[in-house]
Amino acid sequence: MECKVVRTVLLAVGLLSLYFYDVSAAFGSKRFRHPSKAHKAVVIQSEGWTQQRAGSPQSVSAQCTETEVIVNISSDLFGIRHPIQPSDLTLGGCGVTSQVSAPPTFVIEAPLQGCNSNVTMLSDEIVYNFTLEYNPSSIPGIPIMRTNPAVVQIECHYPRNHNVSSNALNPTWVPYTSTISAEDILGFSLDIMNSDWSGPSSTNTFYLGDLINLQASVDNTNHVPLRIFVDNCIASPASDGSAPTYTFIGNHGCFIDGQLTNSSSQFITPRVASSTLQFELDAFRFFDVPTSSIFITCNLTVTLASQGIDSLNKACSYIPGLSMWTSVDGSDLVCSCCDTNCVASLPGRKKAEKRKQRPRRSALTIPAEWEKTLIVGPLFLKGKPRPVLSEHLAAKEAQPSELFTGSFVLMLGSVVGVLALACSTFLGFFLYRKHF
Repeated sequence: MECKVVRTVLLAVGLLSLYFYDVSAAFGSKRFRHPSKAHKAVVIQSEGWTQQRAGSPQSVSAQCTETEVIVNISSDLFGIRHPIQPSDLTLGGCGVTSQVSAPPTFVIEAPLQGCNSNVTMLSDEIVYNFTLEYNPSSIPGIPIMRTNPAVVQIECHYPRNHNVSSNALNPTWVPYTSTISAEDILGFSLDIMNSDWSGPSSTNTFYLGDLINLQASVDNTNHVPLRIFVDNCIASPASDGSAPTYTFIGNHGCFIDGQLTNSSSQFITPRVASSTLQFELDAFRFFDVPTSSIFITCNLTVTLASQGIDSLNKACSYIPGLSMWTSVDGSDLVCSCCDTNCVASLPGRKKAEKRKQRPRRSALTIPAEWEKTLIVGPLFLKGKPRPVLSEHLAAKEAQPSELFTGSFVLMLGSVVGVLALACSTFLGFFLYRKHF
């Protein structure tokens, strides 16, 4: 009897073990692996891929598996019968892992969550993005090369599974997307824009009296909304700091050039977006400096868009006609310190450094790259050119000299005529007297 009971218990335990093993295996497969079907690889060549010959076979292909991407690169990458070196190929910093002899091909195998991949969560799929770079190295002793650098984007697309349940799912691991977000670096930019702000300027030559359009922006993809500020800007004839400098934005976002020189320099109101700040700089040159070039160095900072502005995070313009400061973001009170010291006016804060609030996602550590110093230039400043005259105006401008020439000839002819008449009269009178 006891043996029967023991056998029954052991059988029950065995069946339960097999059941839980199947459940855990299925759960683990759904949790950590992508579906085994509908994997899609996309290869995107860069716009500069002009060296590829028409009709040449695809030289880069990719295969996406459940855990990795396998990239195959032809040794004749551009189809111009000039093989490349495997050491010149990298996939997000990862090199070639193997080679195939027929046809000559280089292979790079990379894990989906490695080799500096970027992951994007879309509504219906998950996309892993890799960057394949080819940077040709020089051949020792030979001063030429026959291939150009190239960049190829490789994407792995996986269908996204949605969990539908009446009970909340509490994961016991840190999601990979959260790990990636902790490694994100904000993309700051400072650009010289054209006159209507529709794109970057096609020229870096300006004339005194022009307004130079500048735009500071930050790419906050995969981040909560951010607001950008121009903390300070300095102009100099040289980029190495050896020449004299002029600070036209200072004191944490005060456009002091308008106050110092009564210029038209100002921040543009309203913002086109919280992540963009546009401003106009009245063109100038440095006194007693032979060069006409100018380099502009600006320190850009960001805060949460939801955070209120203060005297350390602001964009203030000076209006010379009204002798007052105005804020791009609507609260002119934060600009009241522009005439004094904006750091010293903050009670309870360290006066030697500036505190920045950063978004917090769970308990993750957020990167510290919330400010950036960028340089644009050289800009070449010239005096206003003499306006070009039309043919009609040029003819009118030339008329005074022509009139002067005609008048002079007419006057000279008159004088000669009078002298000739006087001589004739005198000679006639002399002959008449002699005859009688």
